[in-house]
This record gives sequence, structure tokens and C-alpha cells, in this order.
Amino acid sequence: MTAIIEVKDLWKVYGRNAADVDVEDEDLISQLDESDETVVAIRGISFEVQKGEVFVVMGLSGSGKSTLIRSILRLVTPTSGDILVEGLNVSSMGEKELVEFRRNHVAMVFQHYGLLPHRTVLQNVAFGLKLKDIPQKERIERSMAAIERVGLKGWEGYYPSSLSGGMRQRVGIARAIVMDAPILLMDEPFSGLDPLIRREMQDELVRLQEEMHKTIFFVTHDLDEAMRLGDRMAVMKNGEIVQLGHPSDILANPADEYVSRFVQDKREQLRKADERAMARAQEVVSHVS
Repeated sequence: MTAIIEVKDLWKVYGRNAADVDVEDEDLISQLDESDETVVAIRGISFEVQKGEVFVVMGLSGSGKSTLIRSILRLVTPTSGDILVEGLNVSSMGEKELVEFRRNHVAMVFQHYGLLPHRTVLQNVAFGLKLKDIPQKERIERSMAAIERVGLKGWEGYYPSSLSGGMRQRVGIARAIVMDAPILLMDEPFSGLDPLIRREMQDELVRLQEEMHKTIFFVTHDLDEAMRLGDRMAVMKNGEIVQLGHPSDILANPADEYVSRFVQDKREQLRKADERAMARAQEVVSHVS
């Protein structure tokens, strides 16, 4: 398989003089950890994301997962390390290169939608195409197709205030897929939704991925969501990846106590489901006998 995202020894330190931190100095890093003025958000992590896979990053609040996804888009500038996307080194890009990169190589779906309140659904979806100077007729056609694809046909003339949370997130997804970028970055996009709507949006993403075959980098704190959507999953703690693998493998074989605690409720849920299935099977056997 082909790696479309490569992260190499990535560090991010927030705080005073953070840009000058020598990440190889272990004593200095220890001092930064103890300081109230600095935060070591990412600690020397390396991994690859393969073309066409759904790569899920999960962890508790403060684990570094949001800093990581923002670093890939260079909304956050790393302290040290390299991020390569389709062979391009995002870490060293200048402003003009970043603009081109964000317009053509990646699209972001945010947790809180990020819609423009005074623009209609159609105008919101078409906004990125307008920035790329796509002719009006083409951008309307492409935007209408994206709106229909996410199930919002007939809503293109409405404003965000008229939409439910799930519908607004559908607009956010349409706005991302209309750009036809090979990579979708999704930062906890469904976490603010009610459970039923969240499940519907997960179904929608699964359906869209079957059609589009994008590379999706998906951040969540929800294990059920990670297991449902992810081809592979990275579990983060204190800025480090403590386990990376297929979600079912991580569930079955947690690497340490932290991951074990993370998955214990799901393991217990599956254990009880197995027990109920066994009990029903025994009832059927007894009835036949």
C-alpha cells in the first residue's frame, strides 16, 4: 500500500520560547512537563496513513489528538519533526504553498461545523470553489451534486440557523467533499450530536466512503465510533501513541493499563452479548431435544 500521510518524529510544545526547544534534551523536556507555563502536546510520534484508509486517532481530552490533526493542516506549527502529505513536506511550507496545499490536497470537517451564518447551504458548500476561482456554473453544479450526495437536496436555499445539528454537519461534509481533495481531516465531527443523529452521521460517512474511497483522518474520543469507522486506530496519551493497530486487535489485546481501561467497557459489553447468545443457543438446543 501507498502511504499518503507520513508523520516523522513530530513534537509540539506550547508556551514561552517553545519554538527554540531542543526536543532531544530529555532533562529540558522533563522541566517543561513540570512547568505551568508550557505544555508538551505532541512527543516524538511517527506513523503512516495509507491511501484510501480510515485512520482513527482517539484519546482522552488533553491527549494531543486535536493538536495532531491541526498540525497536519498546519493550523498549528510543529516545534520539530516532519509531516509529509502526498510527498509534500507540510512542515516547511511557506504561506503561498500552504494556501495551495489547503485548497487542493486536504479538506477539513470541524466539530462545530464552521458554517458561514449569512450564507445559504448552497453558498456555504460552494465557498471553497469560489476561492479557487471555479466558474459559477461549474461550482453550482458541483455543489448541488455534493448537497444531494449528503441527503440535503431541497435545503440548498436555507440558512444554517434553520438546520438541525445533524443537517449542519452534513453541510460541513458536503463543503469538504465538493473540493474533491484526496484527504479528509475530521476533528470529532459528530461529538456534539445527539446519539441517534450521531449514529445516522456515522452511517452516512460509511456510505460516502464506499462511494468515494477517500483517505480519512478521523479524530474521536468515542471507542464505539472508532471501532465502527476505523480501518486502523491510534490510541494517544500525553502526546504519545501508546498503541496502533486494527480496532478489534486493540480491543482484544490492549498494550497497557491505560488502553485496557479505555476499552474495558466495550469488552464487558461484548462479553455480556456473548453470554446472552450462548444462553439463547442453549435454550434452542433444549427445546429441540
